[in-house]
Amino acid sequence: MPTLFRFLSHSPLWLLHALGSALGWVSFLLSPSYRRRLLANAAQAGYGFAQVRGAVAHAGRMTAELPRLWMGSPVPFEWDGQAVVEAAYAQGKGVVFLTPHMGCFEVIAQALAARYAQDHGPLTVLFRPARQPWLAAVMDGARERPGLETAPTTLAGVRQMIKALRKGHAVGLLPDQVPPEGMGVWAPFFGRPAYTMTLAARLAQQTGAVPVLVWGERLSAGRGFKLRFHAMPEPPSNELEAAVLQINQAMERLIREDPSQYLWGYARYKRPRAEL
Repeated sequence: MPTLFRFLSHSPLWLLHALGSALGWVSFLLSPSYRRRLLANAAQAGYGFAQVRGAVAHAGRMTAELPRLWMGSPVPFEWDGQAVVEAAYAQGKGVVFLTPHMGCFEVIAQALAARYAQDHGPLTVLFRPARQPWLAAVMDGARERPGLETAPTTLAGVRQMIKALRKGHAVGLLPDQVPPEGMGVWAPFFGRPAYTMTLAARLAQQTGAVPVLVWGERLSAGRGFKLRFHAMPEPPSNELEAAVLQINQAMERLIREDPSQYLWGYARYKRPRAEL
């Protein structure tokens, strides 16, 4: 498999996205459980299949583009709302970048590290190590980039992120990722209770860091990506569960910008796993 990754890493984005589109539809058609979950999650948000059918192909594109993003030459990307990022860094309190499972979130970390690490310190991103040894090795190598550091989903990783923020650096995470049991609260997400991490809210509350919303739009015909940044409508509440709800609502607004690029097949409403 690593050999296949290296081979695909030299491919143009348009080809990888074409292959990924086919992969997405094959998965959708052959997996009844995945298909039911995608349709049910979209319906929970008020969307019919016609409105989110593009998400089937985008899910495959997300997988197919990884070899290029992790092991290939840089991909083109554009900035939209960069003033929001500049204003957040200017406060000197650290920045918490929040993105849902939408579009291409891998390219966000790469772009931010390349643009801001030299002046504002490295970007630390939260990640869950892969279970397959070969994939874990590929991921570790791909994320060992100048200006980019990783933090595992453990207490040590949380301490690492808090330390980075207190230095005025930035961290990045996906707050719609279901955390292990004991690390979240049940909060509405598109009107249905979903086990939601408290980490994003606690990082902002404990350090005074500035939350910034972002998602990486996947452009058509392999033209690259557009990073779309937004400020939080209001500062996070000092009350933890209220702040978690604010972040869920912010994720909903981002998703509604282009529901065809959200991973509706993600098991957002599953019960949390017990941490070993």
